Amino acid sequence: MKNLLQNPNEISITGAIWIERQDGTDRFLGKGRIELLELIVEHGSISKAAKAMEMSYKRAWDLVNSMNSQTLQPLVITQTGGKSGGGTLVTAEGLQAIDDYKVLQNRFQAFLLQENQCLK
Repeated sequence: MKNLLQNPNEISITGAIWIERQDGTDRFLGKGRIELLELIVEHGSISKAAKAMEMSYKRAWDLVNSMNSQTLQPLVITQTGGKSGGGTLVTAEGLQAIDDYKVLQNRFQAFLLQENQCLK
């Protein structure tokens, strides 16, 4: 491909990685959903995580429901009531999903780096 380009140093190969259903009907995980999970961990709340992402609460709730509906064990659980008024918890499975996605993302970035070196 580099033989086709006027200046191969001015371009780079980029990409994003998603984990989705094979039939393409629903995404399971991607950068945004991972960020949402991480912000739920940080804030202990779907609404605060949504606000931090400048996303509506409904959108965040729909994403959480989508992820939870595709797993054997929920990634996120909500707790109502209590002294602190409840909150939201990312489960051990959710924390594992974050870690697994980050490992996959690192491998993907290494692949992109290797491909970009081939352009030079």
